[in-house]
Amino acid sequence: SLYEHQSTYSPNLPLRFLLYLSDLYSDMTKNDNLYGTKKVLIPPPQFIIFYNGTDEQPDQRILRLSDLYTVEEKEYKLELEAVMLNVNLGHNETLMQACKTLREYAQYTARVRQYAARMPLADAVERAISECIREGILKEFLEKNRAEAKKMSIYEYDQEKHMRQEREAAWEDGVEDGREQLLQEQIRKKLAKGKSITEIADALEETEDMIRHQIEKMEETEK
Repeated sequence: SLYEHQSTYSPNLPLRFLLYLSDLYSDMTKNDNLYGTKKVLIPPPQFIIFYNGTDEQPDQRILRLSDLYTVEEKEYKLELEAVMLNVNLGHNETLMQACKTLREYAQYTARVRQYAARMPLADAVERAISECIREGILKEFLEKNRAEAKKMSIYEYDQEKHMRQEREAAWEDGVEDGREQLLQEQIRKKLAKGKSITEIADALEETEDMIRHQIEKMEETEK
């Protein structure tokens, strides 16, 4: 089985698993005769993703390689399905109760996020580690690997925060582009009706300078 831990959702994980699997099978069979008449037996794969990001995800989600194909077909000759399990606190309770380490890791991660919302990240991680050790949450691991755990937690949280900010910025850019396109379309329609810049500005509740600027951009685009 192949396992992957992710703090950000990626639809490309099935493709990554396929590439990993190809390398694994290649290594497993390097001493076998793949051109012979005797079967070369290989273990059946399972693909599991443990997700603990901040974006809302269901307890379980199936990611398919076929979702990445450029052509949609009724049946695919090559398919790969990966099961993504949400291991955040409050999700997959049955799994969490069955796996103490996974449950305690979710508790630790939840504390880091909780404290990071109101104090510097390094302080938040340090507080979460100290509390977890005191309360017996990942106690042995955190005591033995305190410095490394702190470093990795800070790196992971910073990376997660950066990617979230990138997505938010991209969304805001998209919204702004959409607003500008809508404004230009409205201007174009009013110009076609013979409206003046003053009339258009008044109707759209924009400044005349803004209307002129948009008209210039439209003319530049149409050249």
